[in-house]
Amino acid sequence: MSNSKTIPRTIPREEGLDHTLSLMREGYMYIPNRRRSLNTDLFETRLLGKKAICMGGKEAAELFYDTEKFKRENAAPNRMVQTLLGKNGVQGLDGEEHRHRKEMFMSIMSREMLDELIAITRDQWKAALVKWEQVDKIVLYEEVQEILCRTACQWAGVPVPEKEVKTLTKHLSAMFESPAAVGPAHWSGRYARNQVEMWVGKVIQEVREGKVNPPENTALHKFAWHQDLAGNLLDSETAAVEVINILRPIVAISIYIAFTALALHHYEEERKKLESGEDKEKDAEMFVHEVRRFYPFFPFAAALVKQDFTWNGYTFEEGTLTLLDLYGTNHDPSHWDNPELFNPERFAGWKGSPFGLIPQGGGDYFGGHRCAGEWVTIEVMKASLDFLVNRMNYEVPDQDLSYSLVSIPSIPHSKVVFEKVRRKP
Repeated sequence: MSNSKTIPRTIPREEGLDHTLSLMREGYMYIPNRRRSLNTDLFETRLLGKKAICMGGKEAAELFYDTEKFKRENAAPNRMVQTLLGKNGVQGLDGEEHRHRKEMFMSIMSREMLDELIAITRDQWKAALVKWEQVDKIVLYEEVQEILCRTACQWAGVPVPEKEVKTLTKHLSAMFESPAAVGPAHWSGRYARNQVEMWVGKVIQEVREGKVNPPENTALHKFAWHQDLAGNLLDSETAAVEVINILRPIVAISIYIAFTALALHHYEEERKKLESGEDKEKDAEMFVHEVRRFYPFFPFAAALVKQDFTWNGYTFEEGTLTLLDLYGTNHDPSHWDNPELFNPERFAGWKGSPFGLIPQGGGDYFGGHRCAGEWVTIEVMKASLDFLVNRMNYEVPDQDLSYSLVSIPSIPHSKVVFEKVRRKP
């Protein structure tokens, strides 16, 4: 759809004074439910006492990631900044400042660095398997969080004393488990971020003082010495936020790995394809893409209208909060054939749309706001999938493997329990 001169249209509106509680009650389905009931991909509502526009679908995603029309600065709610994102991080920047900071992240996404990440991930899985063979059962989601905490720190060049690994794992997990929570869970997330930011900030200072010397290709080294557009080093607090923007998302891949295990359990025929297919690399990539499309991760992304504009006859006013339906777009029947069917084969020959498959945002990696860590997510998931399918045997006892589309983030209720874990010969 274009920005052509068309007859002005009124954005469909959800009746009522405020719908913040409805969003909290419906979670991932808040926007999809109204897209269906109002028969529109675009509607107006009120959240936290202010007008907001919600939209979904491939064309809406293409609009949302137009950096001339939307900005990210001050778009995220404060409770999310205090838990998930941190202050002054790359997600809240716009324009040249955003592009410059994003280049810092993309500089560690070389093929060489991704191969190193895969190797570290595999080593951590191997070590965990040895440990799991000594116990009757494990809770996969929790165990994988520690695997990925160790992986992230080693890959990023962040030195962590062994005795601190479990605490750091809990703190990093609390950051992405708490943004939508209220009460103690939310305060736990804020406390966790404060603790980790202080610790990483001290490590940054030690790097600059020559007391800690991470490899030059690692995030810790590059971020500690990164210069802004004015040629100044980032302040240690901001540099710490950006290092955490490497550590936290890698640990958050534990959500996807729990859903990967769930998919392997529920779709036995797909597991068999992964075990015996002629092109295992291709089959694994298709399976990982389908897990990311099918299961819930982020429900929506937020931005603010940069300046007044008209799209398809609809007027967007400067400063209006706009939410893009990520989960609903990944299940949009106008773009995906039988979207509620788990079908990795849909990605056979898939060329990849930057606006159709958007579990971690859409658009361009370098100039836009698509998650710089998406490649990391895919590689870590593929390495983990290989262990779950080809390198270990386990039993899945009776448990509650259901998951909620209200709770954010959504995680299988039992967190996926395995019994009798053994390495394959």
